[in-house]
Amino acid sequence: MSKSNLKSASSTTTSNAGSVSASAAKLRLLKKLRCTLDFEKRAWAAGAELVAGVDEVGRGSLFGPVVAAAVVLDLAHRIRGLRDSKLLTAERREELALLIREKSIAWAVAAVDSARIDQINIYQASRLAMLLAVEQLDPAADHLLVDAVKLDCELPQESIIHGDALSVSIAAASIIAKVERDRMISAWDPVFPMYGLASNKGYGTPHHLTALREHGPSPLHRQSFAPVWSAPVPQEVLGFMLDAKPEENFNDNDEARVAATSKG
Repeated sequence: MSKSNLKSASSTTTSNAGSVSASAAKLRLLKKLRCTLDFEKRAWAAGAELVAGVDEVGRGSLFGPVVAAAVVLDLAHRIRGLRDSKLLTAERREELALLIREKSIAWAVAAVDSARIDQINIYQASRLAMLLAVEQLDPAADHLLVDAVKLDCELPQESIIHGDALSVSIAAASIIAKVERDRMISAWDPVFPMYGLASNKGYGTPHHLTALREHGPSPLHRQSFAPVWSAPVPQEVLGFMLDAKPEENFNDNDEARVAATSKG
């Protein structure tokens, strides 16, 4: 979609959004955009060979890590249906994530945990997760298409507003990151059942906010986020953390890890 068409779509959505929430208005805009190879083709024409789409998920969550992915698609194995992960059902995301892992030249996932988010803020943590994912690609990318931000690296890159709805490479990254983060957060649901993590994935739903008021935050909540630090009940501490010997202290591999894979 051209810049003029993007501006027109945005203006139309804004003018019609008076009676809907900001998130609903954004979804309306995203549905109007076309996810294509236009940005990739421009990079290839400029001499790039391995173009990676980069995106993150979980920025607005109250619990757990922010997760990013980088994906280098293989033109010889086209994947139909790639679009912003927010516009797909969970089942379709799982199907596409499997295809992306199987058919891409390379893909990588990185996570920055809640403690680090509290230290450096969520914006910087999102950028860090994206950079870590890019650094794990094998083979390495020589050009980046990044959703909405610029990364601290020397690779040529293009920051694209609504990139996950406009670039198939960024869309692929958003799908991989979303599926991985949903899996990570759902794995914590049996440990902290009061928050309903399996259904809300850590976001501030009415149930989650009520649980924070009644039970206080867990050690994996983002303490710098207002609904968390303003909770009237002190933070809970996991019993098994207190009982364990120092060398057996809990290690959250999911939140601390950087995972990567490639085909070649």
